[in-house]
Amino acid sequence: MFRKLVCAMFVMTVSLGLLAAEEIRGVVTKVDGDKVTVQKFKKGEKGKQGEKDGDPIVITVAKDAKIAKAKFADKKLEAGEALADGLKNEIFTKIGEKGVGVRITTDDTSKAATQILVVGKKKKDAK
Repeated sequence: MFRKLVCAMFVMTVSLGLLAAEEIRGVVTKVDGDKVTVQKFKKGEKGKQGEKDGDPIVITVAKDAKIAKAKFADKKLEAGEALADGLKNEIFTKIGEKGVGVRITTDDTSKAATQILVVGKKKKDAK
């Protein structure tokens, strides 16, 4: 009986921890120091882009945040190679009109970004 109680408490604690973090899908339009301006997007239908979800928001990035290129593994988005210089990388310093596609994971307590995965496609040079 005690073992079932301990197992149930463990599962409940883990599930609450997973609910605490929020994932934001969107486009980074501006980087200012440790703050990023993000336009949220709703998930679109397969093959189509989603719609804007409200006004752009400003998110503070934690000092120990993981900033990396995204890669797909087993139909899930995971962190790939880390971006050199973090938010000072060329991807964020030379943001175009369309912005940079990202998936941001935030901490529930401070609402600071703990992980930024760049999901935008890199255009190939025309020959």
